Amino acid sequence: MSTDNVVDTKRRRFLVNSTSVVAAVGAGFVAVPFLSSWMPSERAKNAGAPVEVDISKLEEGRLMIVEWQSKPVWIVKRSAKTLSDLVSLDDILSDPNSENVDQQPEYAQNANRSIKPEISILVGICTHLGCSPTFRPDIAAADLGADWLGGFFCPCHSSKFDLAGRVYQGVPAPTNLVVPPHKYVSDNVIIVGVDEETA
Repeated sequence: MSTDNVVDTKRRRFLVNSTSVVAAVGAGFVAVPFLSSWMPSERAKNAGAPVEVDISKLEEGRLMIVEWQSKPVWIVKRSAKTLSDLVSLDDILSDPNSENVDQQPEYAQNANRSIKPEISILVGICTHLGCSPTFRPDIAAADLGADWLGGFFCPCHSSKFDLAGRVYQGVPAPTNLVVPPHKYVSDNVIIVGVDEETA
């Protein structure tokens, strides 16, 4: 038998295995970028991700703004006087008892529209056409009327909301401001975007 017809099985096995390894590595280099393109970007993940907020330095009567799902979320620390004043506004509000259940989670469907009475957490977007109202804590402001006890005023079409985010009667905004899902992880730390009940 001539040497030309002898098959070197060890060499063949080595070449087949080497080619397989190189092909597998090459497939990995192609597959990783392809598969990672299916994953959401960090920006996309952050847009809908819950936001942790430390309110330990939030002073009474002040507003803090954080961003959640590309929307401003207002956090206001209300005084005892502000909380007692809220009840006096019921007759001039469209939905004083927050009966529209789509505007707040069940745990915030109360007189203060909050988990803790002194802390108000609201999405800062007017329910009329999506403008962002301004924080107007001043009492009886000349341009807002003698019944104004502080709240939010939308300069786009003059909608008014009290410090619980409840809408006044006779303004373009049809509903109260939205209370986002949130929970407290401690006395001073809130997570916006996670429901108290489901967390």
